[in-house]
Amino acid sequence: MPSTYTTSQGDAWDSIARAVLGSEHLLHLLLDANPAHRSTLIFSAGVVLQIPDVSAVNAETVTPPWRRDEI
Repeated sequence: MPSTYTTSQGDAWDSIARAVLGSEHLLHLLLDANPAHRSTLIFSAGVVLQIPDVSAVNAETVTPPWRRDEI
């Protein structure tokens, strides 16, 4: 069963990623898991987001796309 997060008024992608995934640098994983909300910058209360299982992804996927050339 997938994990979910229900937003509070004023939540943003980076703060959600920090709270549920441990780092704002993983927010691209949240965006990929929630394509219907990609254009949202600041959430209203009550939006249910899918939380990806980061333990199941490889290092290349966890590394943000803009940093992959640096590794």
